[in-house]
Amino acid sequence: MLVDTYRRRLAAHAADQYGYVTTRDAAELEIPPVELPKLAATGGLSHVAYGLWRFDDQPRTGRDQFMEAVLRVGPGAYLTHDAVLAFHELAQVNPRLIRVGTPHRVRARMPEFIEIVRQEIAPADLTVYEGVPSATVARAFIDCRDIIMRDRLLDAVVTAKRTGLLRTREAQRVFDAIGHAE
Repeated sequence: MLVDTYRRRLAAHAADQYGYVTTRDAAELEIPPVELPKLAATGGLSHVAYGLWRFDDQPRTGRDQFMEAVLRVGPGAYLTHDAVLAFHELAQVNPRLIRVGTPHRVRARMPEFIEIVRQEIAPADLTVYEGVPSATVARAFIDCRDIIMRDRLLDAVVTAKRTGLLRTREAQRVFDAIGHAE
């Protein structure tokens, strides 16, 4: 039988977050946040940013940076605009910045790869994709109508509908917002 340790509890939680864990996660797991630096000192856990840590043995994926960006911004943060489309490999976007939406003011200094978009959106426009808090694909398409070429966006809506990321009603809402009837 395995002994329940702080490291095991944090690692189990981090497995659902691409290897990342926050001091807030530790507190929710009833682990004193002061234990994180101690665990890092013994190896296998690296400090990423203020309040953010990553288990070194977690495999890297193409989704890590998206999760890191959302966790760096803080509670209530989510992928938005072209970051959502990039997450799903839609509209041939490869933004150099990951846009992260939040209804809160963020004072922390962010790395250059994160752009904070302060906005409040309806709860119906928020979801979680593969563990990463995000605006819905439909909302992202509508938000991108002024930043991505229209033809590319329309093709991506068709692709998203075909792959199940959008329902017929959502796709029609997006087409209406972009200015194209299917």
